[in-house]
Amino acid sequence: MRAAALLGVAPGPVLRSVALGSASSLSALALAVLSAWLITRAWQMPPVLALSVAVTSVRALGISRALFRYLERLATHDLALDAMATARSRIYAAVAGGSPSYSVTLRRSEIVSRAGDDIEEIGDALIRGLIPLGSAVVTATFAVGVGMWVSPWLGSAVALGWVVAGVLAPVLAAVGAARAERDDRCARDDAGELAALLLWHGPEMWVAGRREELLAAARAAQLRAVRAADCGNAIRSWAAAAVPVVVGAVVLVACLLAVGMADRVDATTVGVLILLPLSAFEAASGLVDAARHLWLSRQAGARVLAMIDCSGVGSTETRDISSVDRPTATGDTALHATAVRFGYSAHNAVGPICGIETIGPGARIAVVGASGCGKTSLLLTLAGLLPPLAGTVQVVGGNAAAGEVVRYFAEDAHVFATTVRENLLVANGSATDTQCADALGRVGLGPWLTGLPDGLDTILAAGTEAISAGQRRRLLLARVVINPAPIVLLDEPCEHLDRTDADRLHRELLDRDSGLVAGERAVVVVAHHLPAETAADVVIDLDAARADPVDQLTTKSVAEDQIPA
Repeated sequence: MRAAALLGVAPGPVLRSVALGSASSLSALALAVLSAWLITRAWQMPPVLALSVAVTSVRALGISRALFRYLERLATHDLALDAMATARSRIYAAVAGGSPSYSVTLRRSEIVSRAGDDIEEIGDALIRGLIPLGSAVVTATFAVGVGMWVSPWLGSAVALGWVVAGVLAPVLAAVGAARAERDDRCARDDAGELAALLLWHGPEMWVAGRREELLAAARAAQLRAVRAADCGNAIRSWAAAAVPVVVGAVVLVACLLAVGMADRVDATTVGVLILLPLSAFEAASGLVDAARHLWLSRQAGARVLAMIDCSGVGSTETRDISSVDRPTATGDTALHATAVRFGYSAHNAVGPICGIETIGPGARIAVVGASGCGKTSLLLTLAGLLPPLAGTVQVVGGNAAAGEVVRYFAEDAHVFATTVRENLLVANGSATDTQCADALGRVGLGPWLTGLPDGLDTILAAGTEAISAGQRRRLLLARVVINPAPIVLLDEPCEHLDRTDADRLHRELLDRDSGLVAGERAVVVVAHHLPAETAADVVIDLDAARADPVDQLTTKSVAEDQIPA
């Protein structure tokens, strides 16, 4: 029921799809009954005009069967596509507008799996699960009713056949395939994670010599998925065999009944008695797949709803995040970090750290250290994206919350396959073309912008692949310049730049008078190395802090001559 609410499905379209599916199956059932009557009546050689209505009706039912099936496909696919689009938009709204401390821990492959594969599973459940199930219920009711009208024994046989083919076989198939589906899902998740790692960090994996190892692991995960899928297909195949077996058994019962009733009923009734079972179970043929898709959708819905629940936003709620780029802080707004210990878990916690107790207007702070020492987790904690393990982080001065005045700019921020302008407007939706061009000029992309065929309207069709690593880094830095947040936290802002340009940009970022970032804004920069003679107010060495957390003087600087008097 919660997944249905996530899809935003209204009863009307569902009932319309079920009605069209039922009309198609009932046309087939009526066609079989009328054909049986027509064959046996024609054998009695009545006047031709006595059969004309029946002949026309047979043709009409043959056409209507295909027509209703076509209309049902249109209705169900329209319903499913609209439902999947609604669900995906709600997932993105939940992740973007929910708890940042949760969304920052999500892997790219996890979001892709939830919004991609899992939503498709839920959509398939509408097309191949819910609608066929509703149509089968209607068809079974009519088939049993007609069978009872012809013979109570035939009606009972048809009803028992529906219990076996329409209930027991699908349920047993779904239960039997559950383990195979779980193994398949786990293997596909592993393969997706490895594929995402290779796509996003392929060059680094090649340099590290791990590319072939990861490719082999991805192939092994894919092979596990194929084996699990084959096991599930075998179980479903055996379950699908229940329908022809049931049809054969009911036809045999019908033939025996026909022999016993031949001297008491007319020939047309015998014909209907024998041919009715051949079409009575047509709608049951898809119920094994329907049960599988309903089971898959239940599991997929649980995963999607778990992600939405963890984000802190209800599955059908919407949240206005349009104010994210319009901080409401006053000029004296500052960020206070009191006795903060940070990290992803208690066993790798770092802190408290001196030098970040107060980040006020115009502050310039640099954080250095080797990979894995906690630089990124420190920024995430200051930004409110990762809860502190101890201590507090809060905004003082003004009425804005930390999430409205502090902006974290990740090292691997995404470059979208759209125009240069739109790639900047994600940081400030109200920026003008002049501001966009000025920001690009400040970070050294002025000549590049001039050389573009359509200027700011030039489409970066391949996203990140459309520009070099250095241009990508400068474009991301231009987002920092154009964003109005009073406090900005930059994670490795000068990676992939040559040493000369990286040193120059580091100096400008840490100099409130350089003009790169407005002097009244606070800037915290994370880097592996800093150039000599920066204008940073304080340089925090996290390696020294981890080695000797008691002696806070080690966190004050990398070199004493880098700190202004």
